[in-house]
Amino acid sequence: VPTRELAAQVGEAMVGFGKYLPQRVKVAVVFGGVSINPQMMNLRGGADVLVATPGRLLDLIDHNAVSLAAVSMLVLDEADKLLDMGFGDELGRILSLLPAQRQNLFFSATFPPAIEALAASMLRDPLRVDIQAEPLGKRDIAQRAIEVDASRRTQLLRHLVQTEKWSRVLVFVATKHAAEIVADKLRKCHIEAEPFHGELSQGKRNQVLQDFKAKTVQVVVATDVAARGIDITQLPVVLNYDLPRSAVDYTHRIGRTGRAGESGLAISFVSAGTLAHFRLIEKRQGIVVPREQVAGFEPVGVLLSNPADPHATGGVKGERPSKKDKLRAAAAAARDADTDADTDGP
Repeated sequence: VPTRELAAQVGEAMVGFGKYLPQRVKVAVVFGGVSINPQMMNLRGGADVLVATPGRLLDLIDHNAVSLAAVSMLVLDEADKLLDMGFGDELGRILSLLPAQRQNLFFSATFPPAIEALAASMLRDPLRVDIQAEPLGKRDIAQRAIEVDASRRTQLLRHLVQTEKWSRVLVFVATKHAAEIVADKLRKCHIEAEPFHGELSQGKRNQVLQDFKAKTVQVVVATDVAARGIDITQLPVVLNYDLPRSAVDYTHRIGRTGRAGESGLAISFVSAGTLAHFRLIEKRQGIVVPREQVAGFEPVGVLLSNPADPHATGGVKGERPSKKDKLRAAAAAARDADTDADTDGP
C-alpha cells in the first residue's frame, strides 16, 4: 500500500476478517516513520498476512527480518497511487524477490498506461473485474464552488468555519508548507487546527487523526496523503483550499465525506487563476457546480463566468475589464496579498 494510514486501515480490516476463520491468522503491519525494532520483533515466527509500505518492507528485507520466498499471493492496493508516489523502483526490487509462481492482484481506482504496462508485465491471462464507482452526483454529497481571490482564501476559510459552525472540516492544500501555514493562521484565530502531511512523524500523524476523530481538533489541513485510506466517520465537510491536480484526485478527496450513507458537503475555492482547471474537473466528472460568492469576500479583478454557459471564456461579455482595469486589479491584489501575509492568509 502507498501510505502509512492505509496500511494501518487495511491491517485492521484483515484482523477483523480473520476473526471468522477456523484458524488464527497472524497479521503484521509495517510502515516507515516509526522504529523498525518492534516491527522486527513482531515478525519473529513469520506472519500469514503482511501489510506494508514499499520502503519499510525493503528495510526489513535488508535487516533479514522478512523473506518473501514463501509468498503465494501479492496484492498491490491503490496501484496507481504507488506509481504516482514514485515507488516504481521499490516495486521492481520487491517483485524480483518474489517466487515466480504466485497469484497477483491489482486494486486501482484508475488504470493509466503505467499501470497497464505493469499489469501486462506481471499477469498472465488475468481476469479483469470492473466495479463502477457510484457517480458523485448520485451520492449524498452537496458540492459548492466559491469564488474568492487566492490571497483571501484563509480569511474566507476562517469565516466559514466560524459562521457555518462546522464541527469538523478536512481542508486539502497543495503543499506541506501551505498545510503548516494555514493551520497556524487558524490557530491564531482560536480555531483548533492541525496540519497533516508526509513530513510529520508517524506519532504526530496518528495523534492528529485520533484527535480529529474525537472532535478535539476542528480543522485538519492536509496534503493528498489524506485523500486515500483515511476513514473518518460522519465527517461533515471537505474543502478544497487548493484544487486537486486531477479529476480522480477530486473524487478521492470529496469521497472522505458522505460515507456509509451519511450526507456530506464538499466545497472548492475557485479563483480567476484556477477557473479553467476547475472547469476541466467538472467536464471529466460530468458535473456542473454553480459558482457562488460570499458577502465581503467577492473576488476583485477578472469576473468569473457562468459555468453553465458553454461559450464562456472567463469574463462576462460586455463587461470584461479593460487593460487599465486589469492593471489596477492586479495592483490591488498585490497589496491585499502583502497585507494578508501579515494577517490571515499565506
